[in-house]
Amino acid sequence: MDHDHSYKLLFTHPEMVADLLRGFVKEDWVKDLDFSTLEKANGSYVSDDLRDRYDDIVWRIRWKNENVQGKDQSSVWLYVYLLIEFQSSVDWFMAVRIMTYIGLLYQDLIRSEAVKTNELLPPVLPIVLYNGGPRWQASVDIADLIIPAPGELEHYRPHLRYLLLDEGRYQDHELASLRNLSAALFRLENSRTPEDVQQVLQTLIVWLQSPEQSNLRRAFTIWLKKVFLPGRMPEETFDEIQDLQEVHNMLSERVKEWSKNWEQQGIEKGWKEGWQKGMQKGWQEGELSLLLRLLEWRFGPVSEVINARVKQADSPTLELWSKRILTAQTIEEVFAG
Repeated sequence: MDHDHSYKLLFTHPEMVADLLRGFVKEDWVKDLDFSTLEKANGSYVSDDLRDRYDDIVWRIRWKNENVQGKDQSSVWLYVYLLIEFQSSVDWFMAVRIMTYIGLLYQDLIRSEAVKTNELLPPVLPIVLYNGGPRWQASVDIADLIIPAPGELEHYRPHLRYLLLDEGRYQDHELASLRNLSAALFRLENSRTPEDVQQVLQTLIVWLQSPEQSNLRRAFTIWLKKVFLPGRMPEETFDEIQDLQEVHNMLSERVKEWSKNWEQQGIEKGWKEGWQKGMQKGWQEGELSLLLRLLEWRFGPVSEVINARVKQADSPTLELWSKRILTAQTIEEVFAG
C-alpha cells in the first residue's frame, strides 16, 4: 500500500506527467500540447457497485492555438487517464478495465455538465504504467479480447486501445539519454546496484534544486525512504532521511556493505525470474502443441506455413487463436486480423 500511494504521489506533480508525455508518447501530436495548461482533474468516479475509485490519476491539458476542423483547438481539453499497475501478474483483461474507467470518466463529465447536450466529448489518452516483474503480455486493444463475429455483426465489435508503458522493457541507456523525470524514476526502479542509484540521485538533485520544485523533491524522498530503500535493504530503517542529498550521502558511506546485500538480492531475484521464465516457456509450449492438435482435428492436416506461424506466436496470441477455433468456419478465420 505504501508503494502504491508514494509512487502515485509522484504523478500528482505536473512535471512528472509532462515528462511522461514528452518522453514516452512517441506520437507527433504531443508537440502541439500546451504544457502550461496541464492541471489535475477530478479522479473519483462511482462505479456500478458504488465504490469510489480515488486512486485514479486524471490530468487534462489543452492544445496550442490551432484550428482543427473549424474549431479553435485550444478550447478543447485532452484528458490523460493514468492507471498505475503494481500487480505481480499481468491483468489479461486490462483493456476491459480501461474501457470501463473511460466510460466512468465520460459519465462524470456529462453529470458535472463539463460537456453539455449537443457537444462532443473530449479525447482521452489512457496510459497503463506497469512496473511488475513479468513482462506485459496482455492485449492493448479490447477488440483482441472479443471473438470475431460473422458478417456485419463484426462492425459492432468495440475498439479501444490503451498506451502501455512497461518499465522493465526499457534499457538503462535508453532512459539515461533522456533529460526526463519519469525516465529517472524508471531507472531507479530498474537499478541493479547502489552505484546505479547514486548516479540517478545525483541527476535528480541537480534537476530539482530550485525552490519551486521542493514538493516534487520531497515526493521522491518519501518514495525512496518508505518503499525503494526498504525493499532493497529490509533490515535497515530510513526514518532520519529527509532529502535526496541525504540518500546520496548514505549510499556513498555504505556502498560496499550495500553492494554485497544487493548482489545477494540480485542472485535470488535472478533465480526466481529464471524459474518463472522456465515455467512460462513450458506453458507456452503446451499451448502451442494443443493449438496445433485442435487445428488438425477441426480443419485437417496443417500446412507448413501455418505450423511455422503458430510456433512463432507468443502466449496471448496462441490463446486468442485457440478461442477463435470455436467459431471459425475456415482455418483462415482463425488467423484473420
